[in-house]
Parts: sequence; structure tokens; C-alpha cells
Amino acid sequence: MTFRPKFITFDCYGTLTHFRIGDVTKEIFADRIPAGRMDAFLTDFRNYRRDEVMGDWRPYKEVLFRSLERACRRSKVASRTDDALRIYEAVPTWAPYPDVPPGLSKTAKEYPLVILSNAANEQIHRNVALLGAPFAHVFTAEMAGAYKPRLRAFEYMIDNLGCAPEDILHVSSSMRYDHMSAADIGIEMKAFVKRGHDPFNPAYGSVEIDDINGLPGLVGL
Repeated sequence: MTFRPKFITFDCYGTLTHFRIGDVTKEIFADRIPAGRMDAFLTDFRNYRRDEVMGDWRPYKEVLFRSLERACRRSKVASRTDDALRIYEAVPTWAPYPDVPPGLSKTAKEYPLVILSNAANEQIHRNVALLGAPFAHVFTAEMAGAYKPRLRAFEYMIDNLGCAPEDILHVSSSMRYDHMSAADIGIEMKAFVKRGHDPFNPAYGSVEIDDINGLPGLVGL
């Protein structure tokens, strides 16, 4: 299968940038949560983050604080005021997966690249600078006034690109944040990157690739 999009759009954290929130959270809570309960705590934290972004937009710092507080309450452990801030401040330091710079740089020679991220404006640009390829546009939830998986985030990106959903190839490692909503908004070309976050579901019309090195082949490069 070969796609011929006008734009290739990407989720950033977890797809391009190695999303190390679990590692940082483990370090912070190592003295409060036993090793045998840590995986359950991280799952709760992940689920509460997704729940917190489903409503009206609020700053990402607040999303982290509220979701972490809910996870702590469920596990009956103390939450400290600086826990969420430490995670928030770590985000811009995270580097891309090793496959990302070569795969993106090859693709960027022929196609404009775009990011649609749930990050805050002050976080994203340090991460993008490490990706190894130029991006024509970087859109955030803060700019859109909505987080993925809300359709409003995708509508903001499509409106600002001045194109139709059918003109986009959207690339993400998350079915729940990206692929389901992209399908709902009418994006027909979708590539699912196997990063181990979500299981692949072909019902949403996505094509599965091992990593970003598999992207150039999808667009005829």
C-alpha cells in the first residue's frame, strides 16, 4: 500500500519522543509504593490522565496534578505538591526513539511534516528540536483549546492546514488517543507505530509499521 498525502501529521510523545513518564514516576514514588504495586499505580495514573483530558481544556500541569492525585488517592499513598511538577519539568528533556531521526529526515525531503500534541506550548519545542527533521507546523492542545482524543483538537489542525481530512496521513502509536478519533474525523490514511502502548486494532483502517523507518515506504520513498 502506498499513500500520497499532502501532509503527514504525527503524535509526538510516545510516537516520536520516547515518553518516559513511567520511568520518572517510578523514581518519584519508589519510597511510597512497593514494587509489587507499582505497575497498578502507573496504570491508574495513565487512565486518569486520559480521563482528565476528555473535558474542557485546562493547563497540562493541572492535568498531571489532578490525575496523579487521583492515582495516589486510589492507592492510599500521600501525594506531594511537587510530584506533578517534577514530571512536567522532565518532559522537555526526553529524546526521540533511535529510529525517528533517520525515518523523519528521509520523509521530510518530499512531504511537509506536522505535529499534533497534547503538550503545553512551553514544553514541545525542545522535544521537536531533537527529532532530526524540519516540521512545517507544530500544533498543541493549548493552541487548540482541546486535548486528543477530542475531535476538536483534530479539527483545529485540519482547519489550520487548510486541507481536507482525506489529505492527511496521521501517524501515532496510540489507538485510543489518535487512531479512533482520526477515523471519526474522516482521516483515511493512518499508520500505527508499534511502541507497545496500545494493541493494534485494524477496525479503524490503520496500517501497522514497526517504527518510523517504515514510514518512507508507505509514501513511496
